[in-house]
Amino acid sequence: QVQLVESGGGLVQAGGSLRLSCTASASIFRFNAMGWYRQAPGKQRELVARITSGVPTTSADSVKGRFAISVDNAKNTVYLQMNSMKPEDTAVYYCSALESGVAEYWGQGTQVTVSS
Repeated sequence: QVQLVESGGGLVQAGGSLRLSCTASASIFRFNAMGWYRQAPGKQRELVARITSGVPTTSADSVKGRFAISVDNAKNTVYLQMNSMKPEDTAVYYCSALESGVAEYWGQGTQVTVSS
């Protein structure tokens, strides 16, 4: 079983920045894609950003230009850099990893709260 552990969440003021980390218990080379999702209160989980075949993309229009995904292969870690944060970014953020044909893995989530 692959374990994904998120960290870096917390409370931040609007306009501030946070960097989330997701560390996998296995080499991330085995994954076809890794991504960050978020779920705000009363809303469905949405894809925020992902890196597929080494290509990072932001999938949510609301975060384009503010959030960026990156990866450190040596550390088996994926990051989500969040800048110019807004109260509407408040959510639980989840890391995921897709091993095609095998499984999709999820972290436990990390709370991000943005105050105005």
